[in-house]
Amino acid sequence: MSGRLRERLICLAPILPAHMTKRIVIIGSGAAGMTAASEAKRFDPSAEVTVITDDEHIAYSPCAIPWVIEGKMDRDRMVMHDPSFYAKERNITVITRKKVTAADHVRKTVTAGGMEYHYDALVVAAGGYVFVPPVPGTDLKNLFRVRTVNDAAAIYDALGKTKKAVVIGAGIIGLETAYALRKHGKDVTVVEMLGQVIPRIADEDIAGHVQRYLEGLGVKFVLRTPLGSVDGEDKVTSITAGGKRYVCDMVILATGVRANLEIPKMLGLDIGELGAVVVSPAMRPYRKGALADDIYLAGDIVQCSSAVNGRPTMSQLGSTAVRQGTIAGRNAAGAQQTIGPTVSPWISVIGDMEVGGAGISEGLAEWYGIKTVSGSSEGHTCARYYPGGNELRVKMLANASTQAMIGVQMIGSGINGRINWMASVISSGTTVGGFLHDGENAYCPPTSMVRDPVFNAADNLYEKLKKQAF
Repeated sequence: MSGRLRERLICLAPILPAHMTKRIVIIGSGAAGMTAASEAKRFDPSAEVTVITDDEHIAYSPCAIPWVIEGKMDRDRMVMHDPSFYAKERNITVITRKKVTAADHVRKTVTAGGMEYHYDALVVAAGGYVFVPPVPGTDLKNLFRVRTVNDAAAIYDALGKTKKAVVIGAGIIGLETAYALRKHGKDVTVVEMLGQVIPRIADEDIAGHVQRYLEGLGVKFVLRTPLGSVDGEDKVTSITAGGKRYVCDMVILATGVRANLEIPKMLGLDIGELGAVVVSPAMRPYRKGALADDIYLAGDIVQCSSAVNGRPTMSQLGSTAVRQGTIAGRNAAGAQQTIGPTVSPWISVIGDMEVGGAGISEGLAEWYGIKTVSGSSEGHTCARYYPGGNELRVKMLANASTQAMIGVQMIGSGINGRINWMASVISSGTTVGGFLHDGENAYCPPTSMVRDPVFNAADNLYEKLKKQAF
């Protein structure tokens, strides 16, 4: 061997890996974590992929909990796969019921259950937790959260001894849960600290339709009233809100999800203004303003970028978790992919009513300092002469200055495709005039009107925008 060749090998030696197989450790077994695991293995089949979770169950959908409570589906159907499936079908190791107690980015190790795991790439998808209001009594029996398979089972099992239930929080999960309880004939009261249901993501006029629908089914609402206390000796007997006592034997917290920051803090990662981790488009976090090496994040712990204005936003949706987990997993395995900003398309089915939206609401626009103009329309989900159609309400928002479409909300049935359609329009930065110029809709009497109500809302909005120009 020549001296020059020996020198070149000595120079290269420090950067060669001590092992040939890439070790990828993923913390979290929800939609983001299990998607990251599968995508990492798909991108690099030779990688050694290990998932660590403190949960008993993996690969389940918290979104399904209201339907489990209602009795529409068995709790076991919430779980798509178990660890044995991932071991056998995808050669992925899943370690359950082990809490991560330490994470060292210098040594590249994670400690869980007393064992140390070395990684070449780490994906943190540790999810979030249900916010528990700082009031007395939240440790009483018959107070439940809406988050896990065990939560769903516990609520369903307690229904037989429940007559009156109080749901704290009037967001989507809270309303779906309230409907499920009402279907069992329970006396249901929803307590919300803000002035409307579906706050932040829906406007008051759209939210009002949903509230009136549930009130028609017997659900009661107490708005603009924060929870004061949960009362009882051993188990719940009432709650106090706004100085008034509400007798109940079940309390369900649907108070929103907060990012689980334990592990990001262990790793010294930068936390954003919304209380979640700041990441790059490649799902890489920052440490003291610089990109952290060999670490990726996805899911509820991530602060996103809004497609409307590039500003920080949260998108704690299952669809967002899968989208982020895909990129995080692939990049952990060696890809160099990025993800675009989000418009957070959302939809909820409450009884026979569907409500959904994409982009931002008037309330969020005001928070961002964006002046808006809105347009609306009422139509049908099919041709007027075709039997079985439902009313469809569409509300559309535009930036008053740029005339770009920045938000849409709908109530009706069959709105999923329309929401997805509008999500793409909003993310592209299309103006209202541009949408009317280029937009088209498929037509068949059972599925739509010959001109979709979405265009009528855009027409209404465009006329308002023209008037404000003068």
